[in-house]
Amino acid sequence: MSDHELDELGEDKTLLLVDDDEPFLRRLSRAMEKRGFEPELAGSVAAGKAIATARPPAYAVVDLRLEDGNGLDVVEVLRERRPDVRIVVLTGYGAIATAVAAVKAGATDYLSKPADANDIMNALLTKGDELPPPPENPMSADRVRWEHIQRVYELCDRNVSETARRLNMHRRTLQRILAKRSPR
Repeated sequence: MSDHELDELGEDKTLLLVDDDEPFLRRLSRAMEKRGFEPELAGSVAAGKAIATARPPAYAVVDLRLEDGNGLDVVEVLRERRPDVRIVVLTGYGAIATAVAAVKAGATDYLSKPADANDIMNALLTKGDELPPPPENPMSADRVRWEHIQRVYELCDRNVSETARRLNMHRRTLQRILAKRSPR
């Protein structure tokens, strides 16, 4: 890590990571620690809000969908307790409405999972209105489409006919897509 990146972090390197995917949370914590941050981990909305209230950090990475609720609740507490906090919201599926809600709630940026530590750091350190550099390896359009189909399939309780109806596609086409492995 360059001195320039350390300077960008500033004095306060506290970072709250909120995600209920424990292996991802641990990997991200190690990666952010290597980049100079001081991470504190929370696996739920409740734990995230408790840390945000007791020790509001300078930075935060918050997953949107958590087992016990919505990550935006953590974002709101962070904004209340520390107006200058820089927050990146992560989500397993990209949706415009969700991005808008995240930014309105006070997120600095919004990234789709799987986001890597460099993309997250770039988003956290971007100042003002300037945009962070584009991701090094963004999801392909095929992958985004596949993720969306999987999400709708899960929301329809894995009912192929209902999923096909909602996605306005032929049931057999959907079955072929679901039988294949996820695209890169």
